[in-house]
Amino acid sequence: MNVLIVHAHYEQESFSSALMHCAVDVFESGGHEVQVSDLYKMNWNPVASASDFGEREHSEYCVYALEQRKACQAGTIARDIAGEIEKVKWCDLLIFNFPMFWCSAPAILKGWIDRVFVSGLFYGGTRFYDRGGMTGKRAMVTLTLGGRDHMFGKDAIHGELDVMLRHLVRGTLGYCGFEVLKPFAAYHVPYISDEERGVILDDYRIALRDIAARQSVDFPRLSDFDEAMRPLRPSV
Repeated sequence: MNVLIVHAHYEQESFSSALMHCAVDVFESGGHEVQVSDLYKMNWNPVASASDFGEREHSEYCVYALEQRKACQAGTIARDIAGEIEKVKWCDLLIFNFPMFWCSAPAILKGWIDRVFVSGLFYGGTRFYDRGGMTGKRAMVTLTLGGRDHMFGKDAIHGELDVMLRHLVRGTLGYCGFEVLKPFAAYHVPYISDEERGVILDDYRIALRDIAARQSVDFPRLSDFDEAMRPLRPSV
């Protein structure tokens, strides 16, 4: 199996980085190939702009998604984007590894998605969810949080973690056709002991070694909708 880990933490000694290194060790020890895109270390440019395209279809006005399609076909997309696209095409499993910032992913990771998940290859027209460009690949979100686990849930103070991650799990990965595995969350990590962090790392190792059996998230299937994307069957 080929594994791509997109790591988004500015501190190399962070627990998020420890989770990344743990994943590399587990997969390489299991005979898998691993690549890591360490976004801060790479000094990744997160800003999508017209300069991402060597040649433009329309020089007077930039429609980013349309220019992505043209540039990918012509081979004129920015070199840093092209390199990351090849990594995603290579991988069987994509892992986003990051600390939660304001109920979301860090801006540098969002910018990686904006620039790398190009229209035409990852999605386009009615090529989304079970017909998306990344069907046949799996993806997983691994994140660290400052809050305690009991703070997240249906009746908890912060609400459900799955709702906070919906834009990423469903609106990005699921939309592009990935089979998305249940996220792995490490809670309260800045405030717990080294021993407690060690337990989390052990749990992560177990989860990754048993990755084939990890539960996936359910998404819509296009066969359940008409051509206008109206549901064929009313909700019960």
